[in-house]
Amino acid sequence: MACPIRQGYLCLGDETTVRIRIAGAAAFITVKSKTEGISRAEYEYEIPLADGEAMLRDLCARPLIEKTRYSLTHAGKLWTVDVFGADNAGLVVAEVELDHPDEVVELPSWAGEEVTADPRYRNSSLVSAPLGDASCEI
Repeated sequence: MACPIRQGYLCLGDETTVRIRIAGAAAFITVKSKTEGISRAEYEYEIPLADGEAMLRDLCARPLIEKTRYSLTHAGKLWTVDVFGADNAGLVVAEVELDHPDEVVELPSWAGEEVTADPRYRNSSLVSAPLGDASCEI
């Protein structure tokens, strides 16, 4: 199933990012810590949809991130595949959540270049430096 997502950032820092996301008919605020290796702390809370819409409209850095998220299972792991639109049109990023940082994952045949350590592919980076017409997977 496809889920349209719009998101923007209230804070874009090296130590902390604060994101507003509208996914389908729900809105969320998310706080993420600095990345340590391939992991970081993340705190996410649902907020009223009207508040999310207002914050995206009035408070978030531009451009907003627009994407459609797809979920699928490969080798027993849940993958999310984001197909970006707007300023990042053409970019496709796939991600899998690991149980621990050293876990070995079987990559799907459609997976491309590994970009986990490349900060250019973080959604927060795509605001100030869009990668439209690019294509890769995490």
